[in-house]
Amino acid sequence: MSGSTTALVTGQAPAHGAPGQAVLSRHQSRPGRRALVAADLTALHGPVGGVVALPLRLFWSLPGHRFDLDDPDTRRWYYETVLREASRPDDLTAYLDGATLARLWPELFLPKGVRRAWEEQHPSLRAAIAA
Repeated sequence: MSGSTTALVTGQAPAHGAPGQAVLSRHQSRPGRRALVAADLTALHGPVGGVVALPLRLFWSLPGHRFDLDDPDTRRWYYETVLREASRPDDLTAYLDGATLARLWPELFLPKGVRRAWEEQHPSLRAAIAA
């Protein structure tokens, strides 16, 4: 990321793991908000199935804020939402799973800034699209 401005951000430890670390990208997730990217995909140990409730700061549009991760369409929507709205490292570590993210990556509809930020930090994601 030559010429880019990034900052390493540390967050609170989720109940089940070490403190999260993330990179605040130069790319924007939306106007005025830079994308937050996990420093290491293997640190993402969020749920892989079942029903998950997101906090209001991540998802405010659906009553109850619940996503059924066993439904493929809902799972993609959930990942798109968390990737776009994450503002704390523990948003990433608590709600995303690295292997699931890698598998879903080619199917996710993301703002260009979010996609660029994650692919710059994790070239394996870009390679998954080419495959």
